[in-house]
Amino acid sequence: MITTIIFDIGNVLADFAWEAYYRSFGYEEEMFRRVGKATVLSPMWNEYDRGVMSDEEILQGFIDGDPEIEEEIRRAVRYIGPMVTRNDYAIPWIRELQGKGYRCLYLSNFSERGHRECAEALDFIPYMDGGILSYQERLIKPMPEIYQLLIDRYGLVPEECVFMDDTLRNLEAAEKFGIHTIHFLNKEQAVEELRKLG
Repeated sequence: MITTIIFDIGNVLADFAWEAYYRSFGYEEEMFRRVGKATVLSPMWNEYDRGVMSDEEILQGFIDGDPEIEEEIRRAVRYIGPMVTRNDYAIPWIRELQGKGYRCLYLSNFSERGHRECAEALDFIPYMDGGILSYQERLIKPMPEIYQLLIDRYGLVPEECVFMDDTLRNLEAAEKFGIHTIHFLNKEQAVEELRKLG
């Protein structure tokens, strides 16, 4: 029986509308996809402002991913602050799940910078039953230590937990601890998979 739902924040609850953000620059589809692939969809994004690398090192990593569009990457990163987010379903969904008796936790690589810049969009965090943000612990998914810390801190029974994340390697790491997983694509799909888990 599932008693605890663990959420990623960045692409599950906060559900960043990257496409809308990049389109705000007037990019055509090919260009916004290239810029997105070089930045938020790149491995470097997981290091973004976590104290692991400097901002300049991270920016250079983005540029190295697609040097032909350096100016577009620099422009996108410069204005990342006003990025578009939407979480209109997050608080009602959390309340609905808690009303059904689920404990709702978060385990996320959401960065300190992202937390500052998206404070309003992340107003669902106080409604949750706790969780871990990687920058606060200096641990990053899929490091095994961050999953063990969550289990220990909240006294979790892994077999009674389900973890929703959009990144397969993070889910695979959780599965090694016996945690059920849902590869999050959208809310409707996640709700259906949760229903099947019971």
